[in-house]
Amino acid sequence: MENHRKSKIKKLRKSGFRARARTTKGKKLQNRRRRVGRSITCC
Repeated sequence: MENHRKSKIKKLRKSGFRARARTTKGKKLQNRRRRVGRSITCC
């Protein structure tokens, strides 16, 4: 039996970068994540 394939486009439209950029709370979240920076996993 085949598994249900979730649409990547639908997922991104709902919770992607551009979707977050449209809302005030989303912008705040993005800025917060930018301040924290990316964690680098080494070794």
